[in-house]
Amino acid sequence: MSIIVGEVIAVTGTKISLRIFEDSSQETIFYEGVKYRGVSLREHISIQRGFIDIVCMVEGEYLDERKFLEESDKTFYIRKVDVKPIGFILNNKFHEGVKYMPMIRDKASLLSEAVVGSIYGASKTSNFSIGSMLKEDVSINLPWTKLFNSHLGIFGNTGSGKSNTLAKLYTTLFKEKHVFLKDKSRFLIMDFNGEYTENQILKSDEKRVTRLNQRGEMDRFMIESSHFWDAETLSLLFQATNNTQQPFIRRVLNGRALYKNVPDSLNTYVEKTFEKAFSSGEPKPDALELCREIAKIVNNEPLQYLLRGMIYNHQQKYFKDSSGRYYNSNGDGFNANMKPVVSSIDLNFLDDFSELILRFYLQLCSDVVLGYAQYEHIQPVLSRAKSSIAGLRSVLKVVEVPPPPALLEVISLKNCSSDIKKILPLLIAKNHYASHKKSDSLGSPPTRTLHIIIDEAHNILSEQSTREHEVWKDYRLELFEEIVKEGRKYGVFLTLASQRPADISPTIISQIHNFFIHRLVNERDLKLIDNTISTLDLSSKSLIPTLAKGCCVVTGTAFELPMILKVDPLLKEHRPSSDDVDLEKLWAHHPLL
Repeated sequence: MSIIVGEVIAVTGTKISLRIFEDSSQETIFYEGVKYRGVSLREHISIQRGFIDIVCMVEGEYLDERKFLEESDKTFYIRKVDVKPIGFILNNKFHEGVKYMPMIRDKASLLSEAVVGSIYGASKTSNFSIGSMLKEDVSINLPWTKLFNSHLGIFGNTGSGKSNTLAKLYTTLFKEKHVFLKDKSRFLIMDFNGEYTENQILKSDEKRVTRLNQRGEMDRFMIESSHFWDAETLSLLFQATNNTQQPFIRRVLNGRALYKNVPDSLNTYVEKTFEKAFSSGEPKPDALELCREIAKIVNNEPLQYLLRGMIYNHQQKYFKDSSGRYYNSNGDGFNANMKPVVSSIDLNFLDDFSELILRFYLQLCSDVVLGYAQYEHIQPVLSRAKSSIAGLRSVLKVVEVPPPPALLEVISLKNCSSDIKKILPLLIAKNHYASHKKSDSLGSPPTRTLHIIIDEAHNILSEQSTREHEVWKDYRLELFEEIVKEGRKYGVFLTLASQRPADISPTIISQIHNFFIHRLVNERDLKLIDNTISTLDLSSKSLIPTLAKGCCVVTGTAFELPMILKVDPLLKEHRPSSDDVDLEKLWAHHPLL
């Protein structure tokens, strides 16, 4: 039996006004052993319309002043509330949407906490719970099949509980479904602050943690050779121009692909390049400088010594070394003196990064001698390549066959420079996304999934960054926009956590299906939420700037109604390493006292 607390006195569109009885203002009511919450803002009320219970949410309340008699000074007050219908209960099942509306004098009743919980997902059909409803304190089971089959956005200012929500979601997933996920799904966390490298989400011995560090010997990310030796990737990494530098990079990669399987092809390439440079009928002075750089790359001291003493005669157009030998089409300097030195070069020590730089210089030297390219047009991309390679070598390792995939892989970028934090997520995402797409067992619908989790996503998905080349930034955003737009058909899903959602590309935000929104106070962030999320009601929006720590508005395609969820805090050993400093404990005692 329900508790009748009022009656309908006005219906205007979807706005319903109720007169609340005087004895119905308690905060909590127990009736026949069942707990009910009184009538207040954001509480739920049922209005009986025949055999239908129309479920409404309280949006506002006010007092109406009345007099007993016109000539009397005695007054009394009628409490009125405005409610909005959110659905209806038929045959003990809740249905979302406005289908039925009440009539004047229809009775309004309280809904028990159990019934309110069943509306939002407290049923026992799922045991995937990360918290409880804020006001009703009823544990809510989330629709995990819909949740992880979508793109997720977790937003909130620093200290609002955003990281705990992210960790709680995936900790609960692995706790409940760990056995069933193996060999069917992969999870990749890009961790900018090193918050998930210990026992968070999974025990450290059950996941692969890659700690990248440019300042010491640490782990390196294994990238497939085919993804590294890619013209588009290298052109963007080195900010190559469209008309001259990008065609140059393609010539380098095409030449490597053509002779890759020929034994000692790189040694032959070096020898032929030097022969062109020092046996040409019209030697080029730029070729001498390029050959000196090549000698440094191959680390051959006799060749470096020989080239150090080389001079160029501009009038007669020939090279001459310190011993007086001439190097041109008429001289015997190359065959007699230089060829034996070049032939003895050992290139076995070269890694992929050194090989790339070597091939760049060899190609440019050959192009300059043959007149295919101008030195000053290509030289800037070589300088950028050498600068970028120095940083990439400490965090990347190019391999032909990648290691077997792990169920959960954490890439920590905590000890990387800001430049590497911009570049590396692009390579990591492209590597995993391309590998997943070309999988033979993908099928339709996909039989395997890839979940890319990016904490502090504004670091790499921001349109406001001015520290990088515009073309490179556009490509990085386009890659993630492709994943968020097309990834679903391949079973690839993004989870983004950020304290500044307004900085993230609007295209990416608009494609997110489900949101966990913690406290946000910035006007741009609130405006973005208002314009992007169509499933968010007015009263929920108004609560976002004042949400307590750990509380969030949950809404999206997986949920019938927006709800305010209080996320359970994880145990300290499982929480992300992002706790606030306890100044009372830190400053409590002087260390010498």
